[in-house]
Amino acid sequence: MNDSGNDDSKLRKGLKRLLAPLVKPEPENRGELVAVLKQARARHLMDGEALSMMEAVLEVSELRVRDIMIPRARMVVVERDKAMEDILPVIVESAHSRFPVIGDDRSEVVGILLAKDLLQYCGPSAPSFNMRDVLRSAVFVPESKRLNVLLKEFRLSRNHMAIVIDEYGGAAGLITIEDVLEQIVGEIEDEYDFDEGAYILKRGKDLYTAKAHTTIEDFNEFFHTAFDDDDYDTIGGMVVNALGHMPSRGESVSIGGFRFTVVRADSRKVRLLNIERLDEKETAATEGDKP
Repeated sequence: MNDSGNDDSKLRKGLKRLLAPLVKPEPENRGELVAVLKQARARHLMDGEALSMMEAVLEVSELRVRDIMIPRARMVVVERDKAMEDILPVIVESAHSRFPVIGDDRSEVVGILLAKDLLQYCGPSAPSFNMRDVLRSAVFVPESKRLNVLLKEFRLSRNHMAIVIDEYGGAAGLITIEDVLEQIVGEIEDEYDFDEGAYILKRGKDLYTAKAHTTIEDFNEFFHTAFDDDDYDTIGGMVVNALGHMPSRGESVSIGGFRFTVVRADSRKVRLLNIERLDEKETAATEGDKP
């Protein structure tokens, strides 16, 4: 019996040594895990989009709110004590659904306004508007909070926007659940209803919205322009080149008779742009501002 037990033990040890070179160790760090995922992609066990999302999920766990927030200087805000006629143009022009509301101290965010809450004040028999009647509480988060933790909090609280505060308690910017999700899944198109296969959407007189990966060739064909595509292939690339850095939402630049404003962007690329065709006077003014 003892001899048989020893033989079985020797056999198992021998098999383990024989198979050891064939058994790959488990990944011990993020780099090794990404390498395993890329090997799975190379063996067609997943597609490129799935690999990109998995890599993005790993990246989100390392990013903090400060990495993707909209800085305070580029926040579109409304004032608590302004009349409806002063607030509406801001809401219509920005096309956002939520707005930080500031009080007497312009650095202090006192709440959040939902654009849909203003519908009750439209029409001849509408009640008198008072911002305090529709003002919602704001959620505040520190710049250092990890994105994966914030995403969980957004889901549990059902909030869609948070005001980012700095170490002194002042408003440093804002962040939305969409900003976090786009780090994982890429661009989320909601309020812009593009026809299937379309890249440019006309939204008003001389006002358009376009996907940033619209090619220069397609842009030229749509607007009857002649932008050069030797140095970049897309209008997003043209805007980044003109600004000289990866822009954040709200940044704008004027190029060849058009003003391009970033609507959506993340740490990796520009995704959506508002485009305004400038008149001759505005074009001359912007050209005069150039060094």
